[in-house]
Amino acid sequence: MHDRKTHQQTARQGADGAPGSSSPTGDGSRAPDGSHASVPRSRRKPSRSDRPAGEGSRKAGRTGTLRITRRGRILAWTGGVLGILVLATAGVGAWVYQELDGNIRGVDIDVDGDRPANLSPGSKNVLVVGSDSRAGANAKYGKDLTTMQSDTLMVLHIAANRKWATAVSFPRDSWVQIPACTRGNGSKSSPHHFKINEAFSIGGDSGDIRKAAACTIKTVEKNTGLRIDHFTSVDFQGFKGMVNALGGIEVCPEHAIHDKKAHLDMEAGCQNVRDEKALGYVRTRYSVGDGSDLGRIGRQQEFMKALGAKAQSKLTSPGELYDFLKAATESITTDKDLDGIKPLYDLASTVQDIPSDRLTFLTVPNYYREADVPTDKANVVWQYPQAGGLFSDLAHDREIGAAGKKKLAEAAKNPVTARSVQVRVLNGTGTPGRAAAAAEQLRKFGFTVIGTGNAPATDKTTLTYPAALKDRSAVVTGRLPGIKAKESADAAPGAVTLTIGPDFAVDGR
Repeated sequence: MHDRKTHQQTARQGADGAPGSSSPTGDGSRAPDGSHASVPRSRRKPSRSDRPAGEGSRKAGRTGTLRITRRGRILAWTGGVLGILVLATAGVGAWVYQELDGNIRGVDIDVDGDRPANLSPGSKNVLVVGSDSRAGANAKYGKDLTTMQSDTLMVLHIAANRKWATAVSFPRDSWVQIPACTRGNGSKSSPHHFKINEAFSIGGDSGDIRKAAACTIKTVEKNTGLRIDHFTSVDFQGFKGMVNALGGIEVCPEHAIHDKKAHLDMEAGCQNVRDEKALGYVRTRYSVGDGSDLGRIGRQQEFMKALGAKAQSKLTSPGELYDFLKAATESITTDKDLDGIKPLYDLASTVQDIPSDRLTFLTVPNYYREADVPTDKANVVWQYPQAGGLFSDLAHDREIGAAGKKKLAEAAKNPVTARSVQVRVLNGTGTPGRAAAAAEQLRKFGFTVIGTGNAPATDKTTLTYPAALKDRSAVVTGRLPGIKAKESADAAPGAVTLTIGPDFAVDGR
């Protein structure tokens, strides 16, 4: 329920550096002088020339070095993806640069169907996914899971003027509309409502990250209206390698954690974690606080901030630098436009130059779905009209900032739930039973349906509302993406009216 409190665990890095952040998961160097550091050739990894066609690319012939930023800020959410590359690439020789560059996998991502228009040319929306394939070394983290898993999901919006940025995280338990997507075998899934992280699993049911990315992008675009420009993902094992290269990260859980699903046993108090314990700490969920994904988001964000800060302070020796960058680059998959250290570095540097007080991190406004559907104690739904306003601001490149974040936090204390919205459903298709079917879907969402009836024929589904119920109309359109709402002086008081047209799809079908 929306007034539940979550225990926040703190992660800090300890004597080697300073505090620092990441996102939900499943159950999800600085060279001091810019000189070239030498790394023994014996450590160089053989070329992965046998990678299947279409699954990625190795770049050849890129040489040179990149200067390290001298600024101390690391983009918390993407500390393992972008900030890492800002930290350390200056200190490596040309052949090492070429090898690390080739570790990054770029894939062609084909998103089919209608996509949102780009309403703010010059701005960038980057979708960041924490990938848990459950293949190979990851298999022990999920029983009988044969598809790829998405444990972290966020959108980083970089303003067109490059003077501000906002990172919005989406809890993996967000109950949203999943559009039809192409599976690994080429067949199409049916549109339906489920947890948002299922999109990655549907597209990645055969291990093809291109389709996993395409379905995830399609789902995020459908539910937010934001046009996604770039995609990056990091897998579990790469994360563990980065932590180990730093000698571990200090965390300070307030209570002992014993979580079989995360393979974690920890006592309370400050301690250094690495290997499986570090991975388990950012994955644990049900054994900490109220067991929600929201608590895990905060815990992971703190951990990744600590990782980024420690990397910045500690990576001064060639060996540590090489191990860290090798783990980081081998864990990254991007779209073709971000394929390589140079484009990732450029993107990260853009964010690095944004003043810290104009770099905003937030979670999409939400509340527990149990408030609408008492039997659902596992998921959250996005809070409208606040979520819709947030997405609209980003689409139009309007800064959220600290004031906007505070306003969202205040509104979260008293969400307008679906159960509080009364809906009248009218059939404008001429086909008997359409209003009853739509009413049943609305009840499943938790809405209070006060009646059904017929209306004059219409070509398009519409939602009308009296002026006093504008907020409640936004809750309906938030659950039914694509439906437009309009104020009407003739609307019946006390309820919004959904008039079904032939375009209305029951549960997306």
